[in-house]
Amino acid sequence: MHLPDKTIERLSQYRRNLLITLARGKEFIFSHEIAELLNITPVQVRRDIMLIGYNGTLRKGYDIKELIDLIGNIIDTEDAQNVCVMGLGNLGKAIIKYFIDKRPKLKMVACFDTNKEKTGQQYAGMPVLHADELEARIKSMNISIGIITVPFDRANETANHLVNSGIKGILNFSSKPLSIPNHVYLEEYDMITSLEKVAYHTKDKE
Repeated sequence: MHLPDKTIERLSQYRRNLLITLARGKEFIFSHEIAELLNITPVQVRRDIMLIGYNGTLRKGYDIKELIDLIGNIIDTEDAQNVCVMGLGNLGKAIIKYFIDKRPKLKMVACFDTNKEKTGQQYAGMPVLHADELEARIKSMNISIGIITVPFDRANETANHLVNSGIKGILNFSSKPLSIPNHVYLEEYDMITSLEKVAYHTKDKE
């Protein structure tokens, strides 16, 4: 099943909120309740859930546990995917602490840096390795996803290093737009653009 990127984003958000709802003891949920949690329309929720082949009941709505499991089967791989972080600066450290153990099917296994004062030790229980070891470690540790947190002027070089080492997907947290081959999936998150978007929508409310 090949789904649009926006659909995958919403499915991830559905699962995150459904897990919280399930932990509170709720077993069933209606589309309008999911919509309220994400500030979207019930029509969009129903469209997404029908697209993945799931139907609720008029009386009870969706079985939360079943829907969580189905979304997991679609988004996750059977075995966990291993992830590495490129750059142990402040941003890299924050991302490692935030993401570690958040998802059982996404496992942070290593961080790479060019600063020899940082390498050869551990951070948050994860080995910090020199970037020169990247290609060998991607193969030996079966790493498929790389997260880029290096400064702007090193982002392209880092991305090329990941691509040449055989990485399959990149999440770019630097503000440098990247150009990589089509066989590697790229997701770019620009915090400056996101903050400016918030600023635009709030400027008339001051």
